[in-house]
Amino acid sequence: MAPDSAGRGNATVREPRRVHWMELFFDLVFVVFVGQLAHGIHGDPGWSEFGTYVFLFFPAWWAWVNIVSVVNLLPHLSSRGLGVAMLAAMAAAGLMAAAAPEAFGARSWAFSLANAAFRVVLLALWLYQHRQTSTDAPWRIWIYNGSTAALWLAAAFLPFHVAVVLWAASIALEVALVLASGRLWANRSVSGIDVDHASERLGLFLIIVLGESVFTIVTEVSTDWGPHEGLAGGLGFLLVALLGWALFQYGTDTISAGLAQLKSRADYGGILQTALFLPFLLVLGVTAIAAGIATAIAAPGEPLPFGSCVALGGGLVLFYGTNALVSLRYGRGLADVLPWAVVMVPCSALLIPLGTVLPASALLGCAVVLLVLVTTYVEVRHRSAAARLRR
Repeated sequence: MAPDSAGRGNATVREPRRVHWMELFFDLVFVVFVGQLAHGIHGDPGWSEFGTYVFLFFPAWWAWVNIVSVVNLLPHLSSRGLGVAMLAAMAAAGLMAAAAPEAFGARSWAFSLANAAFRVVLLALWLYQHRQTSTDAPWRIWIYNGSTAALWLAAAFLPFHVAVVLWAASIALEVALVLASGRLWANRSVSGIDVDHASERLGLFLIIVLGESVFTIVTEVSTDWGPHEGLAGGLGFLLVALLGWALFQYGTDTISAGLAQLKSRADYGGILQTALFLPFLLVLGVTAIAAGIATAIAAPGEPLPFGSCVALGGGLVLFYGTNALVSLRYGRGLADVLPWAVVMVPCSALLIPLGTVLPASALLGCAVVLLVLVTTYVEVRHRSAAARLRR
């Protein structure tokens, strides 16, 4: 549908406090990237496969949080400018996703080039943001994205055993500079953060990640069609649905209020922890759970391989452990967090040895019962608290 002439004058205007459609479009590539990597932890992954998944995923996650951060700090960037930046970043992220399965092999050069290109996009955006808000020399930006883009570019032309060292050095440099900014320029860094945009952006990304988990379940049931596989798929869907319930009935409000509280205290370190680092563990947990469910659907009557038990149980540990840490960092009291965290974290860990003896469907059933119990407990507490406020 072509825009009419009356709308052309506002074509470049966007609402800075809301997530733009182009940002959501861009997120789809990152979910593809996560899906590509997650295939490596299906079946019976060992420590090498888990390590590869984490090592390759963090550069992509770090690129994602960087572009989210700079857009958050650019309220006057037009929708057209945002669209061009998102499409350029999307192309780089797409190459990163395509190269990911062989990033430790024949496609390491492509993975390096994709990361270099992504950092060039970030460099342009950060320089534009700096020009809008500061008269200081932008040396930090040139070090932060300029030098790291050069490291990734150099890595594309070097043997893998040398390239991987440059990858690690680039990420370490960026993380160190961000942490240093939190200590040296906290007030300046916090002042421009739009809490509404940041919380909505993170929540929507988590929706897409959970959606990818549902897609994985449906695909596996379609491939391994049968009543037992269907039962395992149904239990897996219930498991993901309950995770989504926990996130979007309680978590999203906690994110918004918690970030606002941290901003009011100029707690830049707390914002970094809860918006950049801890959600990485949350996404790792969700994708690991999906990998464990996929393996269970393929052989529902047999015990899961140990690696899949670790993926399923360890993923739930990461999910609930991370949520507990975020809640505490946002100022929630121990009395609110400990009752469910103290139960869910160790009980989720117990699923790992249990999965080596129980049929996969039975293990998924145990996990669903565990989540139903904790969801019921939280619901009862919320309703009781609401009833006390109405009195």
